[in-house]
Parts: sequence; structure tokens; C-alpha cells
Amino acid sequence: MEADNITSAPFSSTAGVKKANVHHNENSGVIDQDDQELGTFADFEKQKTIEGEAKFHRLGWKRMTVILIVEAIGLGTFSLPAAFATLGLVPGIICCITLGCVVIYTGYIVGKVQILYPEIKHYGDIGRLAMGRFGEELVGILYVLQLTLMTASYCLTGTIAFNILSDNGACDMVFGLITAIILFLLALMPSFTEAAILGYIDLASVMIVIGIAIIGSGVHATHLPSGIYAVDWSIWPPSDTTFKDAMVAICNIMFAYSFCMFITPFMSEMHTPTDYVKSIWWLGIIEMVVYTLIGALIFVFVGADVQSPSLLSLQGLLPKIAFGFALPLIFISGAIGNTVTARYIHSRLFKDSVIRFINTPMGWLTWIMVLATATVVAWIVAEAIPFFDDLLAISSAALISGFVLYFPAAIWFILICKGEWYERENYIHAIACGSIFGAGLLVLGGGRMPVSKTSLVTPPPTKIYLIQ
Repeated sequence: MEADNITSAPFSSTAGVKKANVHHNENSGVIDQDDQELGTFADFEKQKTIEGEAKFHRLGWKRMTVILIVEAIGLGTFSLPAAFATLGLVPGIICCITLGCVVIYTGYIVGKVQILYPEIKHYGDIGRLAMGRFGEELVGILYVLQLTLMTASYCLTGTIAFNILSDNGACDMVFGLITAIILFLLALMPSFTEAAILGYIDLASVMIVIGIAIIGSGVHATHLPSGIYAVDWSIWPPSDTTFKDAMVAICNIMFAYSFCMFITPFMSEMHTPTDYVKSIWWLGIIEMVVYTLIGALIFVFVGADVQSPSLLSLQGLLPKIAFGFALPLIFISGAIGNTVTARYIHSRLFKDSVIRFINTPMGWLTWIMVLATATVVAWIVAEAIPFFDDLLAISSAALISGFVLYFPAAIWFILICKGEWYERENYIHAIACGSIFGAGLLVLGGGRMPVSKTSLVTPPPTKIYLIQ
């Protein structure tokens, strides 16, 4: 009897595996060499799959909180004092706290969807559930575009830091290339669990730089002829503040709260995904406190002429010292974002293959190629596109407003809401999500127009630091 009914391996969809000829030797009664090789390969593939699943499910909520913090609280944080200078102290504080509460809620929605649909790995998967294949491709493209722009912003930020530290010792392209190489090398380890270890170094860098910025500007203010009372700051917006100025300032604050983009990939590696709520609450509260303190204190200490980033408003050697301590922040935060980009692309390319676990020679080869390509593209965008700061501001107003505001709000209506939205048990969520959706559209329209109109006359003062 022929043995052509041998059960195939459960991972038979692996790319590049050719189906072996399966037959029985009638004289010896044993499976021939082709069948043995197929069984050996299937066992190898199964083992690598088990190892890969274990490797990418080791992230706890504390480490997730750390990598969310280092991705959220980047150098874009130091554009907040300039936003306070536009809005005034009280409106700036109100915006920081209000947006903080909003993104805690939208972050909860994004995580809730992933709990209800465990197959979700990235934002693109949510687009597929909400709008089918078209939604997956649309959201996926926008997702990669924004992540690439964020990596490009770190390339430019690294270039600026090197220029300050070296007194413009080399051309921008050289410093940009060095930054891109560092971002590539630090992103080679594909697991976010390993990235979280670097995140502790990044977190220390963030705390030191924040301390230097606040203490340095405060000490300088106290040594003015009339002390801190001589600083020109205001409780309310200046009389010449226009709608477009206010929208750009609000966009600056909103960009600092863009962590919703990273919830899905980080949650996909958690060993207990339901713990994501702890990370969201800790991150949201920390962000509200840090952003409010940085924006308010540096604005009060420096005044209406505060630069963006505010590190440039420090006196003497303090800008060099601050940017020196900020290098780990730039490189590690940028590398984690680069990893997210490459992981999304790699997982889409090898969705049904053991290669996606990056624990085989082919897995590592393809991972390095995808990561290198993503890094090179980000570097080209950072170096080659004229007026990149304006393009980045416009794109960020369009994209981050979606990932942080109106996408999560729409997701609740489509994927989470049980029954009709107007039923009693849905009232609170429906009103909240409807309001957030409307606010997102306001930022989408109002946030793009002011930046684009401003860029026609003079570059916006926030430049590359509009996102972290």
C-alpha cells in the first residue's frame, strides 16, 4: 500500500519549500530518503516556530511602559515651551492635560481592539478588520510613511546635535549618514524585549536632559538684573496670536502624544496582553506631568523668545552639554522606531513563513535587508527632499492626527461598539468618540493649512522637532 497520505507539516505554506516526492519502498517497507528529509525539515521548521513564538512573547507591561516612554518623550518634547509661548501659560497647561486624557482613552481603544482580535499585530491589521483589504493597504502605507518620517526626523536631529557638538565640523550629509548607520546598528535586534533594555539608558538620558534644560534655564533667569520677574512670559495668548499660530502650537503638543502608533506592535510581544492598560495609564500620567512641567517652567524661565527646541535657548556651554547627553535619546528612540517600521514590513512580506521569526539564516538575511532599506529610505528623505521641515510638519499634522484621534474613534464605532451607538450603555463612549473624531478632523484640516501657508513665507520655527 502506498504511503501517499502522509500528513503534511502544519507550516507547509513556508516560502521556498518544494513539496517532496512521497512514496513507499515495497520491498523494504520503509520510507525513502525524500520522506525522511521532509520530516526532518518539518521538525526543524516546527522547532524554529516554537522558538520564535517564545522569543516574541516575553515583553511585560513594565518594559512596555519604558519603551513607550522613550518613544513618546523624545526631543519633540522640547518644542513644547514654544507652544506655550504661543498659547500662553494657562491654555498651554489645559491643552497638555486635556490631550493627555484623550490619548489615554484612544490608547485604551486601540489596545482593546487587539484584545478582542488577537490576530492583530500592527495598525494595518486594524485597517483590514475595519475596511477589508483596501483598509489594510491604506492604513499600512500611512503607517509606514509616518514611521519613516519619524526615523528621518531622528536622522536630522542627530545631524543637528553633531553640528552643535563639533561646531559644524563636517557637512550635514556626513553627520546624517553617521546617524543613519547608528540607527541601523541599534535596530538590528528585532525583539522589543531587547530594545527595552536599551530603553533604560534612553530613559536616563531623557531625565538628565530634562534636568539640564529646566535647571539651566532657571538658574539663568534668576541671574537676570531683575531676576525671574524680568522674563517676558504671559498667562494668556499674546494679542497678536492668530488661529494658524494656535493650531501649529496645538499640533506641537499633540505630536508629543503620538504613542498610539506603537501600542499594537508592542502589545503583540506581551506575554500578558491585558496588562497593556497599566502601561497606558502610567505612560499617560507621566507624559502629562513631564510635558506640563517642561512647557510651563522653561517658558516662564526663558520667556516668549524661547527657541524650538528649547535646548537652543540655554546659555554658554549648556546646549553642547544637553545635546551630548541627548545622543542616547536620539539614537535609541530613533532605532526603536526604525525597528517598528522594519518589523511591520518584514512581517507583511513573510506573513506565512517561519522566516518572519528572524531566527534562521534566511530570516536574519531578510531582516537585515529590510532594515537597511528602511534606514536608507529614511536617510534619503531626511537629506534629499528640499524644505523637509515643512513637509514633515504638514505630513505629521495629517497622519498623527489620524493615528491618535480619528482612527481610534472610528475604530470604536466599527469594531468595539455592541449594538447601536445610541443605546444607553453606549452613550458615554459614543459621545467621547464622536467628539474625538471631530477634533481629529479639525487638526487634519486646520493643522495642515497653517503650516502649509506659513511655509510659503518663512519656515515654521519648530522645524524638525514637531515630532519626537
